[in-house]
Amino acid sequence: MEISITTHSVIADNSDCLILAFKSAVALSASLSAINKASAGYIHALMKSGDIKQEFAAATTLFKVPGIKAKRLILVSLGKSKQLKPQDFKKLYRNIWTQVNNTSAKSMSCYVHEMDKALAAEEHIYKASEALLHLQYRFEQFKSKKAKTSLLKKIAFVLPANDPAVKTKAMQAVKEAQALAKGVSLCRDLGNLPGNICTPEYLASEALKMANKSTVSVKVIDEKSFASLGMGAFLSVAKGSELPAKMIIIHYQGASKTNKPHVLVGKGITFDTGGISLKPGAAMDEMKYDMCGAASVLGCMSAVISSQLKLNVIAIVAAAENMPDGRASKPGDIVTSMSGKTIEILNTDAEGRLVLCDALTYAERFKPASVIDVATLTGACVIALGSHASALYANDEKLSKRIQEAGEKSHDRVWPMPLWPEYQEQLKSPFADLANIGGPKAGSITAACFLENFTKKYSWAHLDIAGTAWNSNGMEKGATGRPVPLLLAYLKSLT
Repeated sequence: MEISITTHSVIADNSDCLILAFKSAVALSASLSAINKASAGYIHALMKSGDIKQEFAAATTLFKVPGIKAKRLILVSLGKSKQLKPQDFKKLYRNIWTQVNNTSAKSMSCYVHEMDKALAAEEHIYKASEALLHLQYRFEQFKSKKAKTSLLKKIAFVLPANDPAVKTKAMQAVKEAQALAKGVSLCRDLGNLPGNICTPEYLASEALKMANKSTVSVKVIDEKSFASLGMGAFLSVAKGSELPAKMIIIHYQGASKTNKPHVLVGKGITFDTGGISLKPGAAMDEMKYDMCGAASVLGCMSAVISSQLKLNVIAIVAAAENMPDGRASKPGDIVTSMSGKTIEILNTDAEGRLVLCDALTYAERFKPASVIDVATLTGACVIALGSHASALYANDEKLSKRIQEAGEKSHDRVWPMPLWPEYQEQLKSPFADLANIGGPKAGSITAACFLENFTKKYSWAHLDIAGTAWNSNGMEKGATGRPVPLLLAYLKSLT
């Protein structure tokens, strides 16, 4: 979809569809007032008659409005809200998108930001572009008959005045929104792919596409190297699968080599049967989403590269299948992690923390400024927070606050959870340094506490995205693309 920034008179605008906002019959934007005047009070008359819906985000389509060149005019109500909240953009532009798609319009001109006094034009345009591009997403590559796609091909955000500085900022906002949308779409595509296609090898091939000669290098580490590195925890998960595990390292250099990198670590269990601790069959198909941590890290790296952020970022993807097999790890097995800590595996379905602990130890070699791991780690997190917020754990309060602020800014929110030392008691084992589960209580917390044991040498945060990474509902089922917006907002806050 082509998104542009332009400046012209609303009366002379000859797009297929104009999109304008209002707050009430007496609170019209400058552009809508101009249309009302050109149409000899036509807009006011419709509002007074009650034919224009006025609840928030309600959209009304008008055809052949007198005095203008555009074929259609869609009026969208901003209600009585003084300031649009992040969640308002999704509802507002979803309704606009639906209205436009109910027509044959191929182009639209949007003037909605003219009424949003709380945000600078470029900020509104960024959020609007993000919402519209998100709505455009479809995953239909395995369907023989595709759903009807939108006819809309061009969107123009029209600025009220020809101010070169404002136009430049708005154009940059569109580019940034497109970079984010590209990363979110990659994340959703990878999450939605079935496990027979999206394997550890497939994730590695997608990462290798990002490599270029200037700012990005990609390295793929195989199981033979795992063994020489002492990654016994990671290998213990991969043992039951015929598909070899991979650890994927992506280096993005957007700043001086002397600047410490920020590291993102993604859990990439491309299918999780639970291993010998086999999961119930119901909804097991959704365990293809157990690599959404890896998908979000890859999606974020795509957005970072497209945005050309001026900082250094390293992604580590720990990719493996967790399958039951004669060679698979058994409950009661003890393995040695890369850190040297021994781990008693009490439940093979707590496998994500086993691949992550070795990846987190590997991250030490980069002497990172910060490390964030992202994982669909625990069902307990879904019980605690549902699908609205990802759980946030951190050993650094400043890092935690910065991530929370990024979550609010991007409306990809998190909720801080405790890492009190008392919870470590639940991970004690009579036979090894650690057990890989802490019993039925506080499951998301003890999983994070397990990981904390491998992060003592740097500033670290853990995001449990088990409740936010995908939807399970009917035809809306699928990967959400979260927390790509959060991760990108956090990294942008550092530049």
